[in-house]
Amino acid sequence: MSENKIVGGDERLKKNAGSSVREDRASADAERVTTDGTALSIEERRRMMRSEWNQEVLPTPPANPGWHYCWLSTTSSADPIYKRVQKGYEPVKVSEIPGFAQYSVTQGEFEGCIACNEMVLFKLPEELYQDYMAYLHHEYLWNITVLPNRLFQMIQIKTD
Repeated sequence: MSENKIVGGDERLKKNAGSSVREDRASADAERVTTDGTALSIEERRRMMRSEWNQEVLPTPPANPGWHYCWLSTTSSADPIYKRVQKGYEPVKVSEIPGFAQYSVTQGEFEGCIACNEMVLFKLPEELYQDYMAYLHHEYLWNITVLPNRLFQMIQIKTD
């Protein structure tokens, strides 16, 4: 009698008479990773998930100590550029960053600045950027989440 029994005439459903224990899923996945690369490790899945949220259409300017760079949209009515300029943001000129000449605006309001599609590169002094981030991520969030809850709790205590 043959060691391998074919079930229903299908070669893929072959049973091995010598093995009565089925292998666990983890070892099958590990084997598949090493043999054909179809299964992803946890780290590969994390990397894939993170890259899904990254926008890599816009070029990344080189680091410049003392400055924070960001791309601002010329089409956003919720966050217009003039408001950012009032806060201290400055458009970056092509002459300031070597290798960005292909992104130069040739006419209009941002002539001579670096742009890609409707996005214009701006810079902000690092100290001011850190102040804004501290406010937005700490004080502002505390004011709109924690403080209203505490006030609500105080009102409830007084009315009870």
